[in-house]
Order: sequence, then C-alpha cells, then structure tokens
Amino acid sequence: MRDTLHRFFRAARGAGVRISPAESIDAMRAAAEVGPADRAILRDALLLTMAKSGEEKAALAACFDAFFTHPDFDAPSAANDDDETGEGASESGTDAAAGTPSAQDSTELGSLAQMLLSQDRAAIAAALSNASNAAGLTDIRVFTQRGLFASRVLEQLGIAQLRDDIDALATRNPADAERLATALGSLRETVSEMVAQALLLYGREEKEALRNEILRNAPMARLEQRQIAQMRVLIRQIARRLRERFSKPRKRQRRGHLDVRRTIRRNAAWGGVPFMTAWKRRHRDKPKIVAICDVSGSVAQVSDFFLLLIHSLHEVVSDVRSFAFSGNLIEVSEVLEKNKPEEAMKQIMLSVGYGSSDYGRSFVDFEKGFMSAITAQTTVIVLGDARSNNLDPRADILRRIGERSKRLVWLNPEGRMGWGFGDSEMPRYATFCNVVRQCATAQQLERAVADIVATYQ
Repeated sequence: MRDTLHRFFRAARGAGVRISPAESIDAMRAAAEVGPADRAILRDALLLTMAKSGEEKAALAACFDAFFTHPDFDAPSAANDDDETGEGASESGTDAAAGTPSAQDSTELGSLAQMLLSQDRAAIAAALSNASNAAGLTDIRVFTQRGLFASRVLEQLGIAQLRDDIDALATRNPADAERLATALGSLRETVSEMVAQALLLYGREEKEALRNEILRNAPMARLEQRQIAQMRVLIRQIARRLRERFSKPRKRQRRGHLDVRRTIRRNAAWGGVPFMTAWKRRHRDKPKIVAICDVSGSVAQVSDFFLLLIHSLHEVVSDVRSFAFSGNLIEVSEVLEKNKPEEAMKQIMLSVGYGSSDYGRSFVDFEKGFMSAITAQTTVIVLGDARSNNLDPRADILRRIGERSKRLVWLNPEGRMGWGFGDSEMPRYATFCNVVRQCATAQQLERAVADIVATYQ
C-alpha cells in the first residue's frame, strides 16, 4: 500500500497538485485508517488531506480515477472453443467445462500459459502489476518510450516462455495453442493500454516541464492565441516560486541575531544566566513598487504578463501601484486587484490600450497626478519599447522620477539591436535609469523581477 501511494503522489504531482512531505504523511495515515477495501472512501480521504483548492480537488480526483482504474484483460472464451471444437476439446487434453489445460500439459507449460488457459483473471492482474513494477513503468516520460516499456513488461511476464509453449502445443494440442495465441494478442493489447495509462500519469510532469521551458524562452509578444492561456499559468507559477523564494528568508530573519553584549548586561542580576535575551534587528525598507506599463499595440501582451506577475507578489511586496498608458496614462491598481486577470486587462485595453505610444504626454500625466506616489523607498519600473513616434520624449521628467525614487528600472521587450534606431528613445532614457534590461521572454521577466525584489531582502 505504501509503494502504491508513493506512485500515486508522483502521478498527482505530475497533474499539477502540490504535495508537501507533511501532506504525504497525513494522506498515508488517512489511507491506513480507512483501508483500501472501499475505493470511494479512500478517494475522499485522500482528497480531504491533499487538495487545497477547488482546482486541485478536481485534478486530484481525475488522477485518482485514472491511477486506480486498470485495463481489463480480455481472456479468450472457453465456451467459444467448445462450440467450435465440440467433443474434440475433451479429446485434445483440455477440460472444456473448466477451460483449463490437462494435467499432462499443466506440468509442461509455463506459469503464464497456465494462467491464460485457466482464465485466472486475479492471477493475471497480479502478474501484470508485478511485471510493470519490475519493468520500472513509472519511469516512462515521453511518447517514444511506449514500445520500449511494453517490451520490458512483456519480458517480465515471461513472453519468451509463452512463445515456446505455443510452439510446443501446436503439434500435440492445436486447440490450446490457438487459444494461447489469441490470449497473447489480448495480453499485448492490455500491456499497451497499461503503458499508455502510465504515460498519461507519469509523463505529464516531463511534458509540462518541456512545454514550460519552451514557453519561458519564447518571445511573449509573438505568442499564438492558444499559448496565451498556457503563459498565464506559467506566470502564476513563476509568481508562486518568487513568493516562496523571498518570503521565507524574510520570515526566518524577522527576529534578528542574538546581541551578546546587551544580553549579558540585561542578565547581570542573575549572575549572567541568560533569562532575558536581546536581539539585533536589521532595519529593512518597506517594499514599494510603482510599475508604469506601455500597453500600446506593440507591447500590450508583454505588459499583460508583467502586470499579472507584479500583482501576484503581494506577499513579498506590500505596496504596489500600477499605471498603464498609450497616448495618456491612468492608474490601474484597483482594476487589477478587484478583477480576474483576463477581465482586468480587457478593461485596461478598452481604456488606454492599442493606441499610438506617446511617452512624453504619459510622463506629463504621471508627474501631474501621481508623482507623490514615489518616495525614497520606491522602486519605479517602466516597461515599454521606448518608441514615442518621434514625439517629445520628455526625458527630463524621467530624470526627476529617477532622482526622487530609490531605483529606476527600465524593462524593454524589444531586442537590444533595435534600441536607438528609428523612433526609439531608449539610449536617452537609459541615461537616467539605474538598471536597463531586455525583457522579451518569461525567463528574462522572472530574472528581472527577482533581482528587483531581492533588493528588499
């Protein structure tokens, strides 16, 4: 049971369910309490101890059903053989009524042939399970491995001996030989279904990792429509990884380090026995981020993912204000916080999206209405291609923003080769920025945001 549950946990992780070691222990204890006899109760027990959301519950339920549903072996029917062979079946050395081989053949045949001829489904199911474990079926990862693992399972079952048994029976007992040959075909189909099911259960994680790796390095501005939803899921995973990475050290270090001198002085009345401790505390600035995003047609999709990532980091960055612009600038913090990402971006794009970029006018709007949002603890992030359609770029306002803030970071989704050519004002803007990064892919976006958040740790 323990090994079975371990394989199930592995399949569940591949289905996207996060399972901690503590949750695994709780699930195993619950399974030990309810037992494996009633599958419905076992299913409910595992869902209650492992699922943390409605989505995880649905994914875990589907994984459970797939994991504990095994392909049935379609054994050859003895009744059909009797109809075809009539009285000859008994003469051939097989008990037609029971569908079992004669005593003489039984001693000469291998165990697999005996199970197939006797149609012992329980024994066949046990043999298939043992063979799949011995063949390491849980290690299957990609589609091209199906044939390899099917051959391994069949070898563990003893298919070589079965072929020899069929050849041996072909001369002295053709009816049994034909039944074994039919059973072998059914056995191959059952093993093929088992391998396909294992690929579905255990290959999902590898497939997902490969797909995510491709997405992480794909230009976000040129994603196909079907990839946008996948990218949203990936961005949420990146946000969760960043939260886990930066929030835990912060919690561990909150108490500070022991101040030995103050502790000794404080406990002088007790002969130096440290009943009362004193701690060194390191002051940290309260994280503040102001994000200014170009949502014109050329970079709107990248800004969508960027805003989604920033607003998924509230556990790490407590104060985030976001602004969007094309020709003019508006604050979108409340829209992003109160709506789902898809609905939020739809509202933003209806308000200011897909227009012609005018960085100068947008910076003027920011200076007039929102300059007070920037303090000495604020990191300002501008995401845009710096193409202002040959209008006044108002780099002087960007300089004042940089002087007022802790750091000014510019993330440009355009390749560096295009900076400064045509209507690009990137070289002029870069003069007043502390950090300038190319940010065209999810991987570059993750690294940039990680570097920004790390400054507050």
